Amino acid sequence: MLKGKPSHTNSQSPLFRRGLGEACRLSFDFFVRDVLEVAPSLIGKKLVRRFEDGRIQKYRITETEAYRGMEDRACHASKGRTPRTEVMFLEGGTVYVYLIYGQYWLLNLVTGIEGDASAVLIRGIEGFPGPGRVGRELLLDRSFYGENLINSPRIWLEGAESVSEIRTAKRIGVEYAGEWADKLWRFY
Repeated sequence: MLKGKPSHTNSQSPLFRRGLGEACRLSFDFFVRDVLEVAPSLIGKKLVRRFEDGRIQKYRITETEAYRGMEDRACHASKGRTPRTEVMFLEGGTVYVYLIYGQYWLLNLVTGIEGDASAVLIRGIEGFPGPGRVGRELLLDRSFYGENLINSPRIWLEGAESVSEIRTAKRIGVEYAGEWADKLWRFY
């Protein structure tokens, strides 16, 4: 179910690499950083999806939320390692998807070193605000669980020009998490 291990060798920039015909795919080193570095740096990056019909679509990321491992009560990993969260404990660059309301697959990107259990929720892409709309537009399903963003032929991220201003706010829908609900870990 987990889709391949990333290749750590890279003769180009530690954050970008070329391959599979795309422009500047984000590398393993981009994802193994702290979630609070990765989440805001994803704003403006291109989320690329190759669909089953061969069509490739690129979407600009407009909103993210950071979830910081077992210490963060709003993070799924805060309850420990379970079959649902297993992929969060892998090294960065792995996809974590889960189903909400029985109809929306939400896209999360695992960050940090193995065992860190942190991830970034992709809350919005240009033209599709809201994580449920993101999953629906990308045609996500359970098969994306554990996908390796470094070498996946169907989903990856590419570099893009830096965004001049990134705003922060409280994460949405995590009021149950006590003091963790007040963290300004939503980026847009």
